[in-house]
Amino acid sequence: ASADPAPASPPLRPFDLQVNGYVGADISDPSLSLEAGRKACDALAADGVAGVLATVITAPLDRMAVCLANLCRHREADPVIAEMLVGFHVEGPFLSPLPGFVGAHDPQAIEPATPDAAARLLDAGEGLVRLVTLAPECDAGQATIRWLASEGITVSAGHTDCSRDTLAAAIDAGLSMVTHLGNGCPTVLPRHDNIIQRVLARADDLWICFIPDGVHVPWFALKNYLAVTGLERVIMVTDAIAAAGLGPGRYSLGGAEVEVDAEGTARRPGSENLAGSTITMPRLQGLLERELGIGPSDIERLVAANPRAAVSASGLIKTIDR
Repeated sequence: ASADPAPASPPLRPFDLQVNGYVGADISDPSLSLEAGRKACDALAADGVAGVLATVITAPLDRMAVCLANLCRHREADPVIAEMLVGFHVEGPFLSPLPGFVGAHDPQAIEPATPDAAARLLDAGEGLVRLVTLAPECDAGQATIRWLASEGITVSAGHTDCSRDTLAAAIDAGLSMVTHLGNGCPTVLPRHDNIIQRVLARADDLWICFIPDGVHVPWFALKNYLAVTGLERVIMVTDAIAAAGLGPGRYSLGGAEVEVDAEGTARRPGSENLAGSTITMPRLQGLLERELGIGPSDIERLVAANPRAAVSASGLIKTIDR
């Protein structure tokens, strides 16, 4: 008689590399309370998320360091927060200051990347910074990318207009990811030689992240991008802000006001720049199936397996259960 087949492994639960906030909690607010952090983590868990990288966005370095230290204290005080906030994603301040490319980040707080400045943030994060988004053209000689990669940090290009040569040099130095491709750039670009095309030309060498909410990238365009990249090295993130899980209104992102309209689109008041997303992971998964026809196993790859693999160099994958 043949042996019974081994039971199938349960699906991996989503791991979100970019969460700026949730149900009213603003990760980049240095005064974020323990109660607000716990509420956000409970809501993420209820939405089926296994863990996230809490994302701290551009601000003066001292403020970013305080935010990271505050998150560390909350993790120490509450095991539920520690389980959900498994690491940190530092997005800025080493970004392009140019209009459009800077996006919703504070251009007054942008500064060039240096290993010393990056080390201040890593120190404040007490070894939990796992991902850093920067603009390679703002890192002289790719020194910061090289140092971060040597520390086991996943380095991602974002809010950047780096040239093909600079992108190639960054990849050689250890850059391995691109943050929210199709966003963090002007709405109007040169038709051929632009940052989207430059990244797509190196798709085999990079993890490429998208925000699949239908707002950050139109569905027809995302379908085209995926036809080029395939799914093997693609990651879907929510880029969720404090408004995620709530309704229209005014919220905080990094201490600045964000207005969310009736369709759930978040912008700085009076600006066309998108300011994060209000999508939740269950809705993201549903949209991938409905709008792009992606099946459950490939959705699991995009929101669970690939994100884990992209940060595996730091050993983080071992801390995230199924």
